[in-house]
Amino acid sequence: MELDLDIEGDPGDGALVLSLHSPAAAAQVAPVQAVMDQRGRQFAPTLLVVPVGSTVAFPNSDDIRHHVYSFSAARRFELPLYAGGNAEPVEFPEAGVVVLGCNIHDWMQAHILVMDTPHHREVDPGVPTEHWIEAPPGDHVLRVWHARLAGDAPWIEQSVRLDDAEVLRLPLALTLTPPQGPALSEDAQLRALQERFRALRKDP
Repeated sequence: MELDLDIEGDPGDGALVLSLHSPAAAAQVAPVQAVMDQRGRQFAPTLLVVPVGSTVAFPNSDDIRHHVYSFSAARRFELPLYAGGNAEPVEFPEAGVVVLGCNIHDWMQAHILVMDTPHHREVDPGVPTEHWIEAPPGDHVLRVWHARLAGDAPWIEQSVRLDDAEVLRLPLALTLTPPQGPALSEDAQLRALQERFRALRKDP
């Protein structure tokens, strides 16, 4: 059946990720091999959704080195300075939200959502007709994630029961934090990088 969300509040920009969780759904998860590239001094994509147990490769398509890391509880790791595709793929054995950064280029950020359910989809928050997700009838936990979701929790969570009805409509209040400023231009990125190296040379 289909769960249709009536989202209230500022839909903002960037993708919403809708997911429905249950023990039965967790038993259906199958790992995959995915890719999080680095191009133009940015992660590509900035949002990657993978099943639990998946491995993610982190090739570097730039002509400069990157230093990828995550301090997230769901998966802590570090890929020291490297170029090309010679970094070891990283496995993600636990469900949760993983925030990525580059230790050299502070403006680079991306998210990996590790899912313990096959019932998930990314939707455009500005297109109301896309606020739906399909799953078998039964008891589920609905989670709604957005990169700028306000509050301490990584997602909005609510228990739902899906029966044999064709569509269940559910209201959902969405509050997002203000967006960050515009992305840095290449010149601004270079200046920020130069300032970072100057600061490092001044350290005792």
